[in-house]
Amino acid sequence: MDFVKKVETLQNYFKTGNYKKVLEGCRSLNKKVPKNSFILNLAGMACQNLQNHHKAINFFESAIKADNSNIAAMNNLANSLKYLEEYSEAEEIYKKILIKNPNYINVYNNYANLKSDINDIEGAIKLYEQGLIVAKKNNINPLLILNHLATSYQSLNKKEEALNIIDEILKIDPNNVGANVILSSIYKYSNVSEKTTSHISKMKNILKEKNFTDLDKSRISFALGKAYEDLKKPEKAIEFILSANELAQSKRKSNINEEIITMNEVMSIFEDIDLNLSNKIFSDNKIIFICGMPRSGTTLTEQIISSHKKVYGAGELRFINSIIENKFFKNKKLDLQNIIQFQKSNQNLINDQYFRQISNFNVDEKIITDKAPLNFIFIGFIKIFFPNSKIVHCKRNPKDNCLSIYKNNFSSSKLNWAFNQKDISNFYNRYDSLMKFWFSKIPEFIHTVEYEKLVSDKENEINKLLKFCDLEWDDNCLNFYKNSKTPIKTVSISQAREPIYKSSVNSNDKYKDYLKEMFENLI
Repeated sequence: MDFVKKVETLQNYFKTGNYKKVLEGCRSLNKKVPKNSFILNLAGMACQNLQNHHKAINFFESAIKADNSNIAAMNNLANSLKYLEEYSEAEEIYKKILIKNPNYINVYNNYANLKSDINDIEGAIKLYEQGLIVAKKNNINPLLILNHLATSYQSLNKKEEALNIIDEILKIDPNNVGANVILSSIYKYSNVSEKTTSHISKMKNILKEKNFTDLDKSRISFALGKAYEDLKKPEKAIEFILSANELAQSKRKSNINEEIITMNEVMSIFEDIDLNLSNKIFSDNKIIFICGMPRSGTTLTEQIISSHKKVYGAGELRFINSIIENKFFKNKKLDLQNIIQFQKSNQNLINDQYFRQISNFNVDEKIITDKAPLNFIFIGFIKIFFPNSKIVHCKRNPKDNCLSIYKNNFSSSKLNWAFNQKDISNFYNRYDSLMKFWFSKIPEFIHTVEYEKLVSDKENEINKLLKFCDLEWDDNCLNFYKNSKTPIKTVSISQAREPIYKSSVNSNDKYKDYLKEMFENLI
């Protein structure tokens, strides 16, 4: 087989998602035709898709060394650096690409995504808009950029702007899944109108089409579940919720076993670690870590705290998870000796690295919220390396919490367990055990916000919360829903922009006959 045919074969493997085959073929070709920039870039892209970004970076750097005009390799290199949260290095490369070729459309989208990652949503919007001008000039399909632009406007609570962009998308592609999903999160179907009724019909028609993937149909089914919930038709809602989860499960391999093993290991290892032992130097800036189960009220709680004039809301950061995985996991297992060694050191490399990452954000405030729910797993590490921080733990009725997870679509692969009733309840049970463990060791370090108490006695509960965070009363915290200074980029976007409401308390009652497998498995 000649070189061109071999390359075509590898490209076909790539299109069908057989990335290991791509990598094997590229290595073989690289021996016969060394320093071929195209092959090195293709190998890097295969590594990216296999989530091996460090190896991908090596390939992309080699591709650029072989041909410094390979803009695709530069763009891919920046993307991998962005994934690894090396934001400054990634940004420099994106800027270089714009100088080399201002018509390279992909860079506008990727650079804007970086801006969004560091909460510079206005900067992201400018780049998306520049990208749209380039797309129009070069007759390039603008749909991906338009979808991201609509999401950015929505995260800033600019609904009219988001709706205008969605109209633009739907004129080009009436069945665009992303746009219809965004529309479903904005619409209140309980306000019955021709628009909302027609949108439900349109989404149902999308499910009948043959050219949509199972994951696309899953997203639309989740949206229909939400629509029928708004209409207070639980029998119809659960029909679509069950279907959505079944479709997602068929394509997303559950990671429940790995997550439970990690939580068990954490409990076992921290059993004998003195969490009050600390001789660490740490940043004067204080982090309020808001954690708990997904859908337990973490976004609402962050909106309340970050509405305070002294607080910056950083949103759902991956930093703690990334740093701990890199520093303390070896072959996917926790390394006890490494933890002890870092704990005994006078230096505080973990704290330093975290604040280096935060420096990419435009933050003047000395108090910052980090709202990654699954940080509850790492509370022991936080106590050691961030001794001046605060842990706010969000807790909710277990059945309501598990139902809310089951009826929402999560994009993160860390939540691949969230589409199966048994997996969700097993995760909840393990989370509950781990939180009891942390409370037994460091009760004074953790403040629990109970969702049901918050919605029934908001002023008193917010007052307690602010006192725990060493913050004086600020009326903005009570009127958090009027404040858009903290962008929301999670599935809670609609609820957290409204006043506190009680309708979701005991919402599980409507579904108890359909979700017995989940509810009966809760301890």
